[in-house]
Amino acid sequence: MSNNDIGTANHDSEELPVELSKLSLEPSSQSQAANASSQNTNSNANITNKVTPATSAASHALQGYQNSAQIKNSQPMMNNNGPQLQKEAVEEESSEISASDDGSWISWFCSLRGNEFFCEVDEDYIQDDFNLTGLHLLVPYYDYALDMVLDVEMPMEEKLTEAQQEIVESAAEMLYGLIHARYILTNRGMHAMYEKYRSASFGRCPHVFCQGQPVLPVGLSDLPRNYTVNVFCPRCHGLFFPKSTRQANIDGAYFGTTFPHLYLMTHPDMIPVKPTQEYTPRVYGFKINSASLFYRNNEDASLQRRIEGRERSSGSRRKNRSGR
Repeated sequence: MSNNDIGTANHDSEELPVELSKLSLEPSSQSQAANASSQNTNSNANITNKVTPATSAASHALQGYQNSAQIKNSQPMMNNNGPQLQKEAVEEESSEISASDDGSWISWFCSLRGNEFFCEVDEDYIQDDFNLTGLHLLVPYYDYALDMVLDVEMPMEEKLTEAQQEIVESAAEMLYGLIHARYILTNRGMHAMYEKYRSASFGRCPHVFCQGQPVLPVGLSDLPRNYTVNVFCPRCHGLFFPKSTRQANIDGAYFGTTFPHLYLMTHPDMIPVKPTQEYTPRVYGFKINSASLFYRNNEDASLQRRIEGRERSSGSRRKNRSGR
């Protein structure tokens, strides 16, 4: 190996992520003999072709890095956060590759980053047509999506185009989400969600006086593509956005409007006691007068909402009477 090769190798090894910098960059005895016979060739080959992983676990990270090495080498580093971002991207891609090796679409989908709210639905539940009643009206390419969720191989004569394949993949995610919303209402589904609830996988209530109470996922609609998922606190009955932005983009229909409340009614021993403390606003240590605008505006707004609700209910009653 010439001095130029050594310089190039040292320069490129500095740009490798932290995990890959620990790999051995020394070629084996056979590769040294091969390099000795090809010294007259161009020495500007990519350094990733010379890396020999020391362990089989590092090979997954190397595969993800090879795809992004060319982009990284062609563009200058704009800030000091570049290596950290590159490391996170490699870890995410390597986790997806290792998850796909399992062979189960359901396990792969639930192991993706941002899908921690989902539990794995039993295939026996999905194969029962009764549990899927009406879903073919909501999901496009229903049969193809169902085959993808159940890992059914598609015949060669029914191969789809790339555009159709993307639609089927999106439909499979929607179908699994809607099945998931029904599954978590069963005993097996509640048990699977209990394990996540006990480990606070859904997050904790941001309310101060709830003292880190674990929350449960809930949707504002049972129809897809209306609202994103929220989290419900069993202690203060507050509704909040998930802490993670990835989880905040999940469709709320994949959990439904019933789950957290039915879960607590089914397991009353899991219902926590409401917080006894209440926050009292103060100014320079003094309580704010209840007749001030600080409270009056809130009371006026709530009173206005009550009046509007009564007017709507009375109007509907009049229409019913006139219809009779």
